Amino acid sequence: MTYDEFNRYCQSFPATTHVVQWGDSQVWKVGGKVFAIGGWGKSGEPAFTFKTSEVNFHFLQEKDGYRPAPYMASRGLKWIQQYDSKAELDDELKYYISESYRLVSLKLTKKLQKELGLNQN
Repeated sequence: MTYDEFNRYCQSFPATTHVVQWGDSQVWKVGGKVFAIGGWGKSGEPAFTFKTSEVNFHFLQEKDGYRPAPYMASRGLKWIQQYDSKAELDDELKYYISESYRLVSLKLTKKLQKELGLNQN
């Protein structure tokens, strides 16, 4: 996945905002809370960071092409970075980004969810 593809995908979710920060990273938020980051790759290749469930965090940290996210995981947060951006992993990455969006959305207050028009069940 390229950064352009990443940005188009993240933009497809309701009530998202985009900023460029933290060393020129593409940062996507819902309700002011980060759910995905494009950037921070070691080798200059695209890298994508997202929030995960505890189970997915433990699974992905052992999987080739993934690692605990720099800065975030060291603070005890369950964030993973995909640094292997092969096209055959795009569907997998999209799944994890959509899960990150869902997890972050669920942590927003009910009032904010309603204001943003998010249908949380």
